Amino acid sequence: MTDSGPTKEHIVRVELAERSYPIWISSGWLDRLGPYARHAVPHGWLCAVVADENTGSAFGEAVVDSFAAAGWSTQLHVVPPGEQSKSLEHVQKLYAALSLANADRNTLVVALGGGVVGDLAGFVAATYARGVPFLQVPTSLIAQVDSSVGGKVGVNFRDPRGFLVKNLIGTFYQPSAVFIDVNLLGSLPRREFRSGLAEVIKYGAALDECLFERIEHELATLLEREPSSLVPIVARCCELKAAVVAADERDLSGRRAVLNFGHTFGHAIEGLSSEYTHGEAVAIGMVAAAKTAELLALADETVCRRLRTVLQRAGLPVRFPPELSVERVLEVMARDKKASRGELTLVLPVRIGEVRVVRGVSPTAVREAIQWCRS
Repeated sequence: MTDSGPTKEHIVRVELAERSYPIWISSGWLDRLGPYARHAVPHGWLCAVVADENTGSAFGEAVVDSFAAAGWSTQLHVVPPGEQSKSLEHVQKLYAALSLANADRNTLVVALGGGVVGDLAGFVAATYARGVPFLQVPTSLIAQVDSSVGGKVGVNFRDPRGFLVKNLIGTFYQPSAVFIDVNLLGSLPRREFRSGLAEVIKYGAALDECLFERIEHELATLLEREPSSLVPIVARCCELKAAVVAADERDLSGRRAVLNFGHTFGHAIEGLSSEYTHGEAVAIGMVAAAKTAELLALADETVCRRLRTVLQRAGLPVRFPPELSVERVLEVMARDKKASRGELTLVLPVRIGEVRVVRGVSPTAVREAIQWCRS
């Protein structure tokens, strides 16, 4: 990333009646966070910033200073990085810290981090004192375009059979605002940034062919983390997510399911292997889903080919892990939250920019798609 100064600000609104909120997207504006938060939460007095060890070290002081300068009493709570922090154990630790600080309904919880921090802090905000104000300050690309928007918060749970079920315990709780500074992405390791590009590509492949084409044309600039490319593309992803959330806030109509393109395969990979990041698993999952659609005659071969090509150019894996048993993968997929009575439900592309929720997908087609993705 070569430009650290402010760029044009984009504002996206998530329209949810009395729960509506803005998403501010720009670069180089972390010092304005405290005053902006005061505008979003005018009666707040105590600010509890939740970060992991990486984001706390990189940005915690600047965020605390910005809030303090705006008149907030501010605390920084740091959790270990990684999925292990998205647990009931860490929820209880944050409850204890809030209680010791005499936190009340006018306490503001701020999530400073990626998806794990956002889910954890959001769940705490939703449940402490039956709900306190909550701000998202996403620091990873995946969080900026996806997990920080929409109100899904929660923690993981390992069931008695040993399956790690992601986000099984959770709720819907909308933030008061989302503040996105793309300059925060400059500190991400290359692998994590590329992982986030999988979710960016997902939005184009699933919902917007023009966005997909722009990603194809500007991929080199995106990989250099140029704000001039990142800000409008992140804003477009947020617009797409906001529209889906506004139409199906609580995931009841099935409309919101389109955002899970690649995730059923991806969650199975994550649950069975520790070798892949979330974005890498989703990248493989999108290719497997596209091949499944092709085998079911829902899409022609160009969909899988274009998707696979742009993911490879982004430095993401596209081959299914050879060490994973196909039957074991199918078993985990059948336990996915979107499955119904053990039947596979997949989000499959019909063309670039359009996906469809397909129920009762043939396990035979899924097996063949996985085998093809190993070749």
